[in-house]
Amino acid sequence: MSIKPTLLILAAGMGSRYGGLKQMDEFGPNGETILDYSIYDAIQEGFGKIVFVIRESFKEDFKKFFAGKFEDKVDIEYVTQDITMVPNDYKYNPEREKPWGTAHAVLVAQDVINEPFAVINADDFYGRDSYRVLYDYFNSDDIANNYALVGYELEKTLSDHGTVNRGVCQTTEDGYLKSIKECLKIGYTDDRQISYTEDGEEVFLSPDTPVSMNMWAFHPDYFDYCNASFSQFLKERGQELKSEYFIPLLVDELINNGEKKVDVLKCSEDWFGVTYKEDKPFVMQRLNALIEAGKYPQKLWS
Repeated sequence: MSIKPTLLILAAGMGSRYGGLKQMDEFGPNGETILDYSIYDAIQEGFGKIVFVIRESFKEDFKKFFAGKFEDKVDIEYVTQDITMVPNDYKYNPEREKPWGTAHAVLVAQDVINEPFAVINADDFYGRDSYRVLYDYFNSDDIANNYALVGYELEKTLSDHGTVNRGVCQTTEDGYLKSIKECLKIGYTDDRQISYTEDGEEVFLSPDTPVSMNMWAFHPDYFDYCNASFSQFLKERGQELKSEYFIPLLVDELINNGEKKVDVLKCSEDWFGVTYKEDKPFVMQRLNALIEAGKYPQKLWS
């Protein structure tokens, strides 16, 4: 019997650089969001449940916005991410306002996921083939208890309108992830090289550097590992106002400790998404081209 994995969608961001909630902005010809296309692809490729991680402040508006689109096609769960959701009632800085990051965003869904699951961002378009690759991975005979990520070439994930954060990957000769490092504010230099700044020094990256676009494949034991590791993170950095616990931090730790192998999966799709408002026309153009090519129906949920 085939495994029907869950798709966990990280949709709690406030879109500060974008100027609004990207996860509910309309990009398709009939008001479709990027999220609509991700869910459509996942359903077509055999995913059995959708879990949204959102914020309490816009939960009702979010549910109302997507009501009536796909409830009859897939199981749906909603969970909220809040800074108060910490292991063992840990006492953090009471002045903190910023959420704890992507690894924590996955952790808050632990009560509604008991099966293998994939993780994506709500504002990123990954393409149909990426969901096919993930579904086949979950249903392959030789994955043991490994994790996986879908890798993309760095140059294909940048924005001409500002810098981006990316999980920069190193791989072994046999295709496993060797390390992943969250690099902040990656962008083009004046002469179109790619770089970011670390400890006051400019670091240059090759255009074909493999990066994680936060498209992961996990098993439910993720939650056990994350609870333990996040507790340690809070002890060390919980009093900081803006520290974040990213998925790559946990994955890197599991690899270095020899507890997990992480397969780097390749797919035929190009990634695109929105970081800045100026990215929107490009995304709309790309979606229209896919519709014209017959990849998607004109009205997605008709």
